[in-house]
Amino acid sequence: MAVSSGRTTINRVGRLIAVILFVALLAPGVLLARAWGLASGRRAVASAAVEFTDPTPEGVQALHRQAAHGRRWRRLGLLLGIAGIVVLVVMFAEESVFLWVPALAVGLLAGVLLAEVTRPRPRWALTSPARRPSQGEQISAWLVWAMRAVVAGVLVTAGLMWDAGDLGGSVAPAVVGVPVVAWLMAEAALLRALLRPTPAAGADVPLDEALRTWTAHLVTAAASVTALFPLGTLLLRAGLDLGDRVTEGIDVLPVALVAGGFSAIAAGLAVTVFLVTWLRPVRSAAPALTG
Repeated sequence: MAVSSGRTTINRVGRLIAVILFVALLAPGVLLARAWGLASGRRAVASAAVEFTDPTPEGVQALHRQAAHGRRWRRLGLLLGIAGIVVLVVMFAEESVFLWVPALAVGLLAGVLLAEVTRPRPRWALTSPARRPSQGEQISAWLVWAMRAVVAGVLVTAGLMWDAGDLGGSVAPAVVGVPVVAWLMAEAALLRALLRPTPAAGADVPLDEALRTWTAHLVTAAASVTALFPLGTLLLRAGLDLGDRVTEGIDVLPVALVAGGFSAIAAGLAVTVFLVTWLRPVRSAAPALTG
């Protein structure tokens, strides 16, 4: 009876530890979603600043060019996603049905990243000497470093699973390559937004700040999404595989991996929602104080 009672107590403690660990590992995803929710306030402030100014003709032309440029590249991304689905159907036939959504998503995200990294420079006069705003004026450093940490997490997780023989040779390049390429494109777009001098005309400064803010958040969100979903999938797979093994005592590693996988996927869904809200281009209507 004593042995049986002891085992029951250990099982209860194990379940409690597993629940606490599961909830704790969901916290990073919640915090990331919260940070992106706060970033929407930065978008509202930038939009309001544009409405409270009367931009120059060059500024209005820059807004129109940027909006048209973004639409063209996002349409190209949609076509790339559809082309990817066709290639998958040709290569894998009915086995590719579960890859259609990821292929379309990668194409759309590629369109967003390509639009931002290739954005043309606005045709307005620049400050002399050149003034360049800091990155903290465009986007929270927490969001940028979270993007980098998630990409690093994909690389580490994929490397460990590769060494353990749990990641096939044909899957690894796609799982690792897509997030790394998206991250490199995001870093290039962030660097361009950081190095571009500000406009000389004070009326165009709010437009320039809004364009930089949009670019920084779009590329950071797109690169984060391309890394969060692969990271969540890898962690879930690793946790489920470890859950099948027989061990003595309490094994919290599978629970931790599964919780981390759920957290990454939930965060990816949340960031996707915020990414969609940033796709609306910067607009300049009649100044709010007019009339």
